Amino acid sequence: MSNLCPPVCKMCRREGVKLFLKGEKCFTKCILEKRPSLPGAPARGKSKRKTTDYGLRLREKQKLKRMIGINEAQMRRYYSEAQRQTGSTGENMLKLLDVRLDSVMRHLGLATSPRFARQLVGHGHVFINGRRVTLPSYHVRPGDVVQVNPKMKENFFLQLSEQGFERRGSVTPGWINWNKAERKAEILRLPEKGETHFPVNDQYIVEFYTRR
Repeated sequence: MSNLCPPVCKMCRREGVKLFLKGEKCFTKCILEKRPSLPGAPARGKSKRKTTDYGLRLREKQKLKRMIGINEAQMRRYYSEAQRQTGSTGENMLKLLDVRLDSVMRHLGLATSPRFARQLVGHGHVFINGRRVTLPSYHVRPGDVVQVNPKMKENFFLQLSEQGFERRGSVTPGWINWNKAERKAEILRLPEKGETHFPVNDQYIVEFYTRR
């Protein structure tokens, strides 16, 4: 059993790209680099299955869902909310996902995987404007001050995430003012076009829901 790929690695193989679901291990021991074939396909090469137009759009939607770690019902709610806003539905949806509190934890380098980001928030280690928030899907707003509990200063996993973030030369997005010494961030504004960090084709996702 030890030779089998963990489910999260199968997700990356299925989408054909790194989804960074295992944190630091995705940068050091990625099975996708050794086995780029689809799950269940021969290890020597990729599957020869032809992807249809519907399949392309489905895969983009699944890729985004898995990067965030949300279910289909949540994804549909984000799409519906993005539709009600002015501007591009796809861009609006990516912005809504980008300002989730668990996404902000990853922007700050405090978590390298969606699961750890949700745990960090869900276990009550994050405060917004001095109040504890335990909802990973909480949407931050301009003017909000996000801070990690000072008691977590020596937490091994937080330090590991921060070290990896710095080692890769990653930077905090321009819409967040990050004070690393105090582990405190101020939300300056909402992300603008091109500032979202999800490598997906948002137009395909919109078309997937539009055609259903």
